Amino acid sequence: MFVKNAWYNAGWDYMVTQGKTSLVARQLAGERVVLYRKPNGELVAMEDRCPHRQAALSLGAKEGDSIRCMYHGMKFGADGHCTEIPGQAQIPARACVRVHPVVERDNWIWVWMGDADKADPALIPFAVGYSDPAWRMKTSQMHVKANYRLEIANLADLSHLAWVHQKSLGGSDAETRARYTTIKPTITTGPRAIRTEYVIRAVPAPQFLRHLFPAEARFDLSFDITHTIPCTWVLHFKAFVADGASEGVPSGALVADTYTCQAVVPNDTDSVEYYFSWGSRADLEFPGLSDLLREVLDVAFLEDAHVLEAQHVRMREKPDHPMVAILHDAGPSRMLRLLDSLLAEEGGSKHAAADARATAEQAVV
Repeated sequence: MFVKNAWYNAGWDYMVTQGKTSLVARQLAGERVVLYRKPNGELVAMEDRCPHRQAALSLGAKEGDSIRCMYHGMKFGADGHCTEIPGQAQIPARACVRVHPVVERDNWIWVWMGDADKADPALIPFAVGYSDPAWRMKTSQMHVKANYRLEIANLADLSHLAWVHQKSLGGSDAETRARYTTIKPTITTGPRAIRTEYVIRAVPAPQFLRHLFPAEARFDLSFDITHTIPCTWVLHFKAFVADGASEGVPSGALVADTYTCQAVVPNDTDSVEYYFSWGSRADLEFPGLSDLLREVLDVAFLEDAHVLEAQHVRMREKPDHPMVAILHDAGPSRMLRLLDSLLAEEGGSKHAAADARATAEQAVV
């Protein structure tokens, strides 16, 4: 169901503080995790489950580098080993808690959910953090009651902007709809990610920005998206004054240069945490711009959530209901095949993994 040998996003670094009661509970890829900081600032990511009677350690207390379960007082060091059982001198060898590798990068917290010996920090996806002085990133988050595969499929198909996001990221006009439904991207497939690049030409400003420009203004929009498994989605988005060309790199005046960094984190099979940010390049920022970008994502992702949560209910009701494939399924199919190839790889079926990966690489729009 979930790729385990992967880094999962547990939120932003500011979410885990040095507070005495700062024990942050997360559910990542079906597993319960508690996060806390040692006095020296280092993060600990531990299974949120006492080995005694499965009490939640996130309801416990920090003591120096350690955490104490407040059900019967068992104390565990940052390495997961029990160091104290009140009223009992002998500590069983099995009295230990699993500890996960954890890394802070780009202001995000990354937790490795699989074999600790395979935890390679080089596999942490690229992102732009809010502390990067070159950008003005603004952060937000959302809980969505839908399977993470639906979120992956949704992010891999931006043609839905013309329909789901008419009042926010897209637009209801014929020009915008025509351009978003006839995208011809350049695709690059890697072992854990797919990069998609394309330009949408001569369209009005997105709905949320139209009040800032004359009605007749037209723009060329550049999209450079890296979509990784298990799932981050990073878009480098630029807007240029339309140059009248039909192909090539836009040459009009640069109006906006932004990054949005998004992480879809499966809690279980029925819900996800969605961490996201958007911001302008610092030298192109003007007061209120990046706050507006973050604000519109809050609106747009609620629009997505309404669609995906209703879709999730219906797919649970009739999981075998026949579905019709259309042109816009190419991107979602490519990403889900890549996911399935990694799942098959971890399941020990090397032939299935190779077949799934080959299918993903051969898929074309």
